[in-house]
Parts: sequence; structure tokens; C-alpha cells
Amino acid sequence: MIDLRNVSKTFTLHNQGSAVIEVIRNASLHVAAGECVALTGASGAGKSTLMRMIYGNYLTQAGEIRIGGVDLVQAEPRDVIRLRREVLGYVSQFLRVVPRVPTLDVVAEPLRAVGVSADAAQARAKTLLTQLNIPERLWSLSPTTFSGGEQQRVNIARGFAHSYPAMLLDEPTASLDAANREVVLSLIEEAKARGAAIIGIFHDEAARARVCDREINVSRFTPGLAA
Repeated sequence: MIDLRNVSKTFTLHNQGSAVIEVIRNASLHVAAGECVALTGASGAGKSTLMRMIYGNYLTQAGEIRIGGVDLVQAEPRDVIRLRREVLGYVSQFLRVVPRVPTLDVVAEPLRAVGVSADAAQARAKTLLTQLNIPERLWSLSPTTFSGGEQQRVNIARGFAHSYPAMLLDEPTASLDAANREVVLSLIEEAKARGAAIIGIFHDEAARARVCDREINVSRFTPGLAA
């Protein structure tokens, strides 16, 4: 479902004499349906960079990134948008939404985007918000007014609303209390059980051991850090 072949990435520092920094070299990995793979490595090894490349936020200088058979490196922008809408979900650490949109609509939006009825989408959103302990009195408010922890849980609910065949998870249990951490781990296990291919960054070692089938140390793809 997720297949990377010889992927490389450089950054050009235009404010420093156009110096070129190579951050990822010849990264290759495969994630099958129903599998969760953890990206590990020291800070600065390129874990978040690799995730953003897979999602298409960063351009790739070389190689292939195939999600469900579509090569993101060569895909047209409309195909990347369609892939994100239907196939590839991304739960980041930060909630980015349009201000003043109610929380219930924020969580339901990914389902509405793939043609689910308003009633069914809101029902799923209510279930997830309840599971993640977001009080019903807050559902009509914009999540931009919430605490950081509440925003994180809204972001998780939004990310798991649609049954994406592939998912990227960036520290999904960070800063959560024990009860909400358990909910998130259960959501990941449910996603795996239905066949989702998942790549995640988990600094929580216990969470990583519970839901991940194997680990890939990104340092081996990082020039200067590779063993």
C-alpha cells in the first residue's frame, strides 16, 4: 500500500549562499495493508521530513513514493488532492482548521468530502468526540478556542473519521493522559484490523511496542548518520 524506492531529498538555503543540504538519501521501505511501521532515529535524522515527503508536502528530488499504486513524485496536483481525500490520512501534531467552523463539522468534514451524508458523517464525528472525551457542550464551538490537549484530540478524531487505506501518524499519543492514550491506541488497532497501512512516529516506547509491527531507523537514510 505504501512503497518508497530510492527516495532522496535536499534543501537549498537561499539565505546562505544557496547552500544545498542533503537530508535523505536512497530511502526505500514498504508497508503492507494491515501493518504499522514506526520511524525511529535520533532527533534530526529526518523522520518528520520523510513523513512530509510521503504526504506530498515536500518535493522529492529522486525516487518513487507510491500510495495505492499512485506515484506521488510524478502525480498531478489534482491527483495528490484526490489521494489525500480518499486514500491517505495524516494525523499531525497540530490542528489546522478554518476559524469559526464548529468542532462537529471539523471532524465530519473528511467524510463529507468523500460523499457521506451529513447525518452519517455527524454521527461518526459524535462517536469519536465522545470516545476522545471532548464534552458535548464544546461541539458547536470552533476548536481553535480549545486547550492544546483538546485540539490534539479533535485532530485525532478528524484523522480517524474516514477509513483511510493508508495513514501517517505524527506522535498521536504525545501529551495525552492515560485514558485518551488508550482510546488512540485502540483506534490504531482498529485501523490495522480493517487493513490500513500505517507509518508513525512514536516517542512513546510502550505505544510503539503495542501497535507497531516493526521499526525502521531513518538514520540509515541520512547522510552523515548512516551506519
